[in-house]
Order: sequence, then C-alpha cells, then structure tokens
Amino acid sequence: MKSAVETLNPTRVRLTVEVPFEELKDSLDAAYKKINQQVTVKGFRKGKVPARVIDQRFGRGAVLEEAVNDALPKFYTEAVNEAEINPLGQPEVDITELKDGETLNFTAEVDVRPAVEIPDYSGIEVTVDAVEVTDEDVEKAVEQLRERFASTNPVERAAAEGDVVTIDLEAKVDGEVLPDGVANGVSYTIGSGELLDGVDEAVTGLEAGGEATFTSQLKGGSAEGKDAEVTVKVTAVAARELPELDDDFAQLASEFDTLEELRADSRKRLENTKQYDQATQAQERVLEELLKLVEVPIPEKLLEDEVNTRKHNLEHHQLGQMGLTIDKYLEIQGKSAEEFDTETREQAVKGIKTQFILDELVNKEKLNVNQEELTEHLMRRAASSGMSPDQFAQAVVEGGQVPMLVGEVARGKALAVVVEAAKVTDTNGEVVDLDEDEDEASEEKAEASAEDAAKTEG
Repeated sequence: MKSAVETLNPTRVRLTVEVPFEELKDSLDAAYKKINQQVTVKGFRKGKVPARVIDQRFGRGAVLEEAVNDALPKFYTEAVNEAEINPLGQPEVDITELKDGETLNFTAEVDVRPAVEIPDYSGIEVTVDAVEVTDEDVEKAVEQLRERFASTNPVERAAAEGDVVTIDLEAKVDGEVLPDGVANGVSYTIGSGELLDGVDEAVTGLEAGGEATFTSQLKGGSAEGKDAEVTVKVTAVAARELPELDDDFAQLASEFDTLEELRADSRKRLENTKQYDQATQAQERVLEELLKLVEVPIPEKLLEDEVNTRKHNLEHHQLGQMGLTIDKYLEIQGKSAEEFDTETREQAVKGIKTQFILDELVNKEKLNVNQEELTEHLMRRAASSGMSPDQFAQAVVEGGQVPMLVGEVARGKALAVVVEAAKVTDTNGEVVDLDEDEDEASEEKAEASAEDAAKTEG
C-alpha cells in the first residue's frame, strides 16, 4: 500500500491511498463467505456456493463492494498512522479507481488537530477578589442558620409579611376554572416570592377565612403565559418565631457550646468558601489570559458539529427537564435567536480552543495521570451526576469513556502548571498563595472546561 498526505489548510488534510489488489484478498474471501451465508442457490448446500457461481448469479460488483467496504477502515487507519496525523471525526472517503484484479485507489479528507505552539506563559498576571469576611457576613450566616430553626405558631390576627399562611387557590382564564388551576392547603411564607405575582399583596391583611381576588400571569401549566383571575382564600395564619441568639441556640444548631464558638466557626467556613472561590477565579482568569496568547485554527466541521450538539443538548435535555421550549427559554433570557446562535458559537470556539491548548501542554510538560488521581476525579464526577461511584464507574467503562476522563484530569494538571507560573494578586495588592486550594479548584475547573470543550478525540 502507498499513501501520501496533502495539507489542505491548517486543520484539514487529504490522504491519497493506492492499494495493490492482492491486499484485498482477505476482504474478498470474507465477502464471499458473508454472501454465501445470505443466499440460497438450487443444487448447492447453504454456505457451499462456489465463488464463480456467486459472481454469475449476483455479480462480481456486489462482491467487490462488500470487500472494499470491509477493507477501507483498515487501509485508512494504516495511512493515518503512516502520515502521523491526529484525525478528528470521520473522514470523507472517495474511491477514485477500482480495477478488478489490479488496484484500489481512494482519497480520504479529514479534519486534523492543528499544530499548537505554546509560548512562554510565565508572564501571565491576574487580579482576583480579596478574601475578606466581615462581621456582617458572619451575622448573616448565623441568621440564616437561625431561620432554619424557626418555629411557627397559629395566631388569630391579620396576616403580615413573614407569616406562614395556609391558602386555597383557584385560577380562571376567560371565566373558566382551569383543569390544573385549583390547589388547596398550600403553605406559603408571605414575602418569599415563591408563588404567583400578586399573591403577597392579596393575602397581607387577611385573617383566617378571608379571601381576595387578583390578576396574575401564570408561570406554568396549561395556560402558561396567560393572565388569570386568581381567588385566594386564607385558611390559617401562623407567625414564625426565631430562637433567641444565645448559647442554647448554639447547642441546638451546632456541635458548639457557645454562640461565640458558633460565630468563629461560621467565620472560618466563610473564609474557606471565599478562598476556594478565589482559587477558582484565578483558574478562570489565568485560562482567559492563556487563550489570548495562543493562536489556534478551529476545524470548521468540528465547530459546526459542536454547535449543533450544544443546541441539541440544551433543547432536548436541559430545557426538556424544565418543561421549557427553546423559544420560551430565549424569551426568559431576553435574547434573540441570532444572539443565542452567536453566543453558542463563541462558547464552542472557546471550548475547542481550550482543549487543544491544554492537551498540547500535557504533551509539552509530559504530564501523566495516576490511578489515585483518576479515582478522585471519578468520585467527583459521580457526585455531580447524582450517581454512586460504582454506578458512574460502570457507565464510564461500558461507554468507553475512560480515556475521556483521563484527558480531563490531565488537562486539569496542565492548567495547574500555568496557574503556578502566573502572578496572582488580590484587589488589595497582596500576592495570593494558591497552594492549598489550587489542586481541587484546578481539577473542578478543568472538569468544567473539559465538559464545555468539544469531544475532539477520534
């Protein structure tokens, strides 16, 4: 077999392959055997029809077609390996010449990974938010904990903001009660904004047994988006009572004996959260600066496939689970279809570019992934997917996605190398030491980047 490669552009090549006919022998034998099992010829036992009879009855062309279809993937793979290229996606194959007993010639056009030159990235500088926890932040956290331990007690008075009311609702459109427009015994906290627009104003000031009518645009159901006349009846009013902020509360809500210990723990938790957020912010901003440094040509077909995949996943999976159409989603987001298309394309370009650059960094820095790193990543992915580690691992193995996970971890390590070389300062001008948070933040950022990137292998 002879092959030659022609570069059509930085992301696409054409392979020209010449195959001597004798190299088709195994595929021809397999083709005759396959046809033999599928046909019946009078006078011959099934599977024992001679090749010359198959040629006469069904045509030599049918045999050649079967043989070529069987052999092409092997010859294509050999040509790819000989040319030392990294193909992306499936090739467009064109058989240019097929002479029985003489030769098989074909071309294969395929997108390839572009050559990526990684420049010196040690000069990257980024600024991130400073880690600052105020007394107000601590009190807010304690107050939120206090809210979780609030109790409710029935009261005989008009409902006010913050009260918990039990209500019955009935919605009409054009004077007709909707089939899904009745709900009884609904518990609602006034001011929470968790129900229809206008319900807060309607129930405020009502005692148990009182009712009111208001107009509101329905957020879901059979008449979604339509204005409905809603009647609300209050059947019970309860006041929320918060526990006293004292040592007894600390013992009730935590493992601490005193309120001061609880506050100190809240401060530490907030600091840890902000340090993690800071590390994640550093990852994102360093990556943005790295992307600016490197020119990466994007394969057009790969880009179009990625854009279509993103749109499909959004419309048929994410929005489908929420009961939204793409048109309703765009309306909520306040975007036109053109703006959505532009944004999706930009995200796809960024994802593909990120993967190409980080993969090149993996090669340049000779980064490897060990079993412990892969297991930790698998556990994190399992948790985010809502599956148990065993279930997720089984799905990964059955789906042949182990190489994809290895790639995600390796890209995370590559991004960590760049962050380590960058100068990161906070908004107070202080140099930020990310050693404690960098590994985990880098791992999760790379995971997000890898999921966001196109699946360019193969």
